[in-house]
Amino acid sequence: MPLDYVILGMLALHRMSGYDLRRWMEGPGRYVGFGVQLPHIYRRLAKLAEQGWIQFETDPRDGAPDAKVYTLTEAGEQALEEWARAPYEPSPRPMDPDFKLRFLFGGQLDPQIAIELLRTELDYRRAQRGGPRVPGYDARHTVLQPEFSQIDPEWAREVHTLTHEQGYASTSAYIAWLELTLERLEAKYVC
Repeated sequence: MPLDYVILGMLALHRMSGYDLRRWMEGPGRYVGFGVQLPHIYRRLAKLAEQGWIQFETDPRDGAPDAKVYTLTEAGEQALEEWARAPYEPSPRPMDPDFKLRFLFGGQLDPQIAIELLRTELDYRRAQRGGPRVPGYDARHTVLQPEFSQIDPEWAREVHTLTHEQGYASTSAYIAWLELTLERLEAKYVC
């Protein structure tokens, strides 16, 4: 479950309470593309503790309920490492949250994990996109026979073409980021 690895990845950096995890997800973590409600975090924390992947200490708070502050166990470190090094299969959907989670929480463990992940994602996206130019998608050549009388076929074709172009441009920008990031990490960490 992805939330497990978000929790393990954050606890690999420092001890945190469930509330601290939620605050991270609403703040810096919001761009990772993964967010859940506090009750779900607490349920996963309990399961991870049950599995022996994390442990907690009670932190007394003045004027507030005591907090459980969680840390990784050796078994949790091992689980995070195994997940980070497991083969990565890109999703057909560009900019999939699984890639971001693996890059962030797996990549923080070892530069080689991050670099291999980037290479796999980049190769897949390049093959998926095809050539360097927008492929010949033009909805003007698509026969549309709307079932709904309110739809203007010419307008629908234009909207379909524009949507395709936006997806292509977004994927191209993502590929550019992958290329720049890979180049930067390889320059710094690969001899």
